[in-house]
Amino acid sequence: MTISKNRLSAATGALAIALGALALAPGQAAADNHGNKMVDAGKKIAFDRRKGNCLACHHIDGGAAGGTIGPPLIAMSVRFPDKDKLRAQIWDATVSNPESAMPPFGSHHILSDAEIDKVVEFIWSL
Repeated sequence: MTISKNRLSAATGALAIALGALALAPGQAAADNHGNKMVDAGKKIAFDRRKGNCLACHHIDGGAAGGTIGPPLIAMSVRFPDKDKLRAQIWDATVSNPESAMPPFGSHHILSDAEIDKVVEFIWSL
């Protein structure tokens, strides 16, 4: 079986691109680690009954006894491709839906801006 030079060249190029995408730039490793810390911190807040308490209303994988009042929190980056819209929803869901049962975590100062940012990172990672 012979492989044409064009096909071999295309395959080699595709492999090089794939491997390049896997390689981390020096600053990217630190950024990813920071992102993981934000996600972990957000999960802790979201699962904390005295803070976010997201599990009271939502099913979240990894959470014990999630609620059914709100939708399950899955595929969030697909449902909210614009992370700012997700943040706005957590900040005050009644802006987009006045009948929402979701507490306005930001406008009622339930969570600080920094805590909301962490929760957004966690929820968007689901």
